[in-house]
Amino acid sequence: MSGTATIRLSDEDRRRLELLVPEYGDQSSVIRHGIRRLAEEQRQRQELRSLLRDWEAESGPVDEDAVAEMQRRYFNR
Repeated sequence: MSGTATIRLSDEDRRRLELLVPEYGDQSSVIRHGIRRLAEEQRQRQELRSLLRDWEAESGPVDEDAVAEMQRRYFNR
């Protein structure tokens, strides 16, 4: 599926986009990269949830504070 999408950006988002263009080539490339990155982050969160469900099933409840710390450490960079 290929096509054109119209997006509305705040002034701050427009500035961010322009800062990224030199590295990624053009605005569309920056946006495509951002979408791929968000999709990958979502996949990682889903895998983490699955891991935690399996862990709880095998070993009992997980320490929620430890999970929150791991999430901050590994996913909020």
